[in-house]
Amino acid sequence: MTLVKFNNKTRNTAPYFNNVFDSLFSDALNKNQGVNKVPGVNIFENETAYKIELAAPGLNKEDFKIDLKKDNLSIWAEKKAEVNEVAKDYSRKEFEYTSFARSFVLPEGIDADKITAEYTNGILLVTIGKKEEAKLTHKEIVVS
Repeated sequence: MTLVKFNNKTRNTAPYFNNVFDSLFSDALNKNQGVNKVPGVNIFENETAYKIELAAPGLNKEDFKIDLKKDNLSIWAEKKAEVNEVAKDYSRKEFEYTSFARSFVLPEGIDADKITAEYTNGILLVTIGKKEEAKLTHKEIVVS
């Protein structure tokens, strides 16, 4: 293993210069943590279908829109909420807005008529059925 010394002379001569840029970029990244969040997905395949699990807690099934164009499956969700609170001599109003979009390119051999979606416990489950000729077949091959 080789040890390499790091030359940190620029920080010692002008520490305020680097600290300004470090804080500028880190503050900008930290402020936008709630923006552009995309929910995570699990994708798996079995013999008869592909399944997409999308974690989207706090939404209702009416908030989702799912669209299939050729081999591209798109999932959108949008939720707007308004909270009003009136107390003493002032009024406070807060807006909450959540939206995201995910797209998936589907493989050949899917059956567009066998696509279903179900939303339970914060998980959107999209099941994409396969055509008969695209289903996985298990065949044991004997070595001779």
